[in-house]
Amino acid sequence: MKLLKQFIEKSRAGYVRLIPEQPEDMWHIYNLIQKEDQLEASTVRGVKSETSTGSVSTDRIRLKLTISIEDVFFDVQAGALRINGRNIAENKFVGFGQYHTLDLEMNQPFTLSKPEWDLISLQRIKDACDITRQADVAAVTMQEGLAVICLLTQFMTVVRQKIEVPIPRKRRGSTTNYEKGVQRFYEQIYRGIKQHIDFSVVKVVILGSPGFVRDQFFEYMMAQAAKAEDKTTLENKAKFVLVHTSSGHKGALEEVMRDPQIKARLADTKAAQEVKAIDSFYQMLNNNPDRAFYGYADVRKAADNGAIGTLLVTDELFRAADIPTRKKFVQLVEDSQATNAEVLVFSSLHVSGEQLNQLTGVAAILNFPLIIDSDAEASDDESDGDKDPLTPSSG
Repeated sequence: MKLLKQFIEKSRAGYVRLIPEQPEDMWHIYNLIQKEDQLEASTVRGVKSETSTGSVSTDRIRLKLTISIEDVFFDVQAGALRINGRNIAENKFVGFGQYHTLDLEMNQPFTLSKPEWDLISLQRIKDACDITRQADVAAVTMQEGLAVICLLTQFMTVVRQKIEVPIPRKRRGSTTNYEKGVQRFYEQIYRGIKQHIDFSVVKVVILGSPGFVRDQFFEYMMAQAAKAEDKTTLENKAKFVLVHTSSGHKGALEEVMRDPQIKARLADTKAAQEVKAIDSFYQMLNNNPDRAFYGYADVRKAADNGAIGTLLVTDELFRAADIPTRKKFVQLVEDSQATNAEVLVFSSLHVSGEQLNQLTGVAAILNFPLIIDSDAEASDDESDGDKDPLTPSSG
């Protein structure tokens, strides 16, 4: 994403002008946009006109609109972002207050205005516009008859293709049909890799499977590449890493990211940093539970005591529909940073983010043990009469 202009006042009100340059940028924009923000963008709209003879025609024209946002829809697979709202700027084709849906387009600038830009939104813009933070990992998980081709960016795990090919069982005395089925299966995976993986960007291609499926496929692919003189695949042979997984489903990526061989290859990526943090949290939860908290209420208490060493939080919490909920998580991040805690914002579209969401979306590794009086908390909650819905038990 390219930042064209940024103007933020001391009150934190202001606007940014951006150009989305790749599909992942739409995910960043989706996380930036909130209800009642204002969006100015170019759009195409059908406009009816009447001729002198009384006939009516509809012409599609391109115009610039500014809307007050009411609804946002993001299609992960297509990378498409649709924003619905009311027109708030004078326009001869669209009445004031009239509804319109804007489809943000690649390489088309837009301006987003907010009454308050918090540090989470500003950091996301910084990350999205950093050219060094691009997608550079692909993964293919497979088992007999099933394969999933994924692209792993810093913020997303996107399934590019799911391949399912029925493979006949081996018959006594004849394996011809079985071998033909396997060959069809491998052929489709090879074709999918060539279609979806850009080796000029991708640094590592992970092949994971149970048994020897990955090894047999890799051998097939290299033989076919040599036969077809597919120089791109042959020249990038060293980028393929073969690892064991328990299945060929997307969920197996969780195992893949824990493999020491993969960790070494991805040591400098944000994805690996998040996986390491989740692992560290679970180890602490098992070995020293008074230093591993999850759920807003307990993590908030840890922050109030200056105890947080690492704060883990998913971006989903910052997309809360009500402003107070978003603000309390932004405040939690700011308070944690004020005590020099490391803050990791996990993408809910990443495997590690999905894991963190199972822990309410917020967790913390503490610098020192902290014991919370659960009985006192329970009585406080009863007297308040309003228990925080995000509060689980602490580690």
